[in-house]
Amino acid sequence: MDIHISHSKKKISGELQITGSKSESNRLLILQALYPSLEVSNLSNSDDTQVMQKALSSREEVVDIHHAGTAMRFLAAYFATREGREVVLTGSKRMKERPVKLLVDALKSLGADISYEENEGFPPLRIKGKKLEKDAVRVQANISSQYVSALMLIAPSLPGGLEIKLDGQITSAPYISMTLEILQNAGVKGEFKNNKIKIQPEKELPSKTINIESDWSSASYFYSIAAICEEAELKLSNYRKTSLQGDSCLARIYEHFGVITEYLKDTIVLRKKPCKKPKRIIENLQNSPDIAQTIAVTCLALGIGCELSGLHTLKIKETDRLVALKTEMEKFGARVDITQDSLRLFPVKELAEGVSVETYNDHRMAMAFAPLALRIGHRLLDAGVVSKSYPSFWEDLDKLQFSVKTVAE
Repeated sequence: MDIHISHSKKKISGELQITGSKSESNRLLILQALYPSLEVSNLSNSDDTQVMQKALSSREEVVDIHHAGTAMRFLAAYFATREGREVVLTGSKRMKERPVKLLVDALKSLGADISYEENEGFPPLRIKGKKLEKDAVRVQANISSQYVSALMLIAPSLPGGLEIKLDGQITSAPYISMTLEILQNAGVKGEFKNNKIKIQPEKELPSKTINIESDWSSASYFYSIAAICEEAELKLSNYRKTSLQGDSCLARIYEHFGVITEYLKDTIVLRKKPCKKPKRIIENLQNSPDIAQTIAVTCLALGIGCELSGLHTLKIKETDRLVALKTEMEKFGARVDITQDSLRLFPVKELAEGVSVETYNDHRMAMAFAPLALRIGHRLLDAGVVSKSYPSFWEDLDKLQFSVKTVAE
């Protein structure tokens, strides 16, 4: 589905209910599979979460998780502990290009039986579930935090729990802290200190229901909308001031653009206030790389520069997001420099018209470029890709009076 998106209003207001956090949902689904006494409410309705649910309930030998990177990592660890179960864990063509060797090596060091069906270091994986007896593992700290979280989630089900030693500087530490807090909220004892994570074993957990906060990554697109328009009042429900999600740093970052966040009981209100436009934004997003695309496009729309660093994990996402951002922003007349872990956008005053934005099978490319319609109408190719994390995104933009029209491919 290709669309043309535009918007002619200067003021935007509305109230939206955004789906539960995909990150929290997928962690809790693994934990619930290990401990059925847990109940979960406000699950994400994203493709990734539905893929995770289907995989956990499947009794087939081949489990296909399509494009869901989180599912690949978490399920690799989960199936490695399922005694007597043998699966082939596979995915899309792009998934077969995304490295998983460091996680597989860590699981093998614990005693897991995992082999590669095609290319060494990449999915698909043949996993023969067994009892993992070892209780300590060492991994590089600068790898995807999902590798670490995958190990943490299976840790309480191991006979001796698990100690994870992280070597070097940690990437996306808030996501590791999120996993730990989810475990603790469920009744698991654990700690994360001085690059060492220690999770205690738990044979069973008390019955309880855990409510999932709405997704802050998804909220980022509405922060961008508020920043780009002249006036805004947007209410987003089921958000907390003390969030487990690292992307909640949005509230601080978007103050640079004049967007103020008011916290009510279970709602945030985004308001745009007049402010002097900064010349450039400088942010290290090592702990929240998923909002890099949103921030870069916000800056493009406002004609200001940005220097974003800490982005090395974007190279191995649904696409190489740094290359994709450079390619697509340059279509609008921008100058963009990228390295292996950074992006620099130079201010551009006039945006080129008639642009078609490629989305690269990446939900965040589609959603990050959508708010740019407040400045200039453009075409978004394969816009249906948003279903990976936010299936109702275009319907929600329609509620805010964006013109979203399907066009012939």
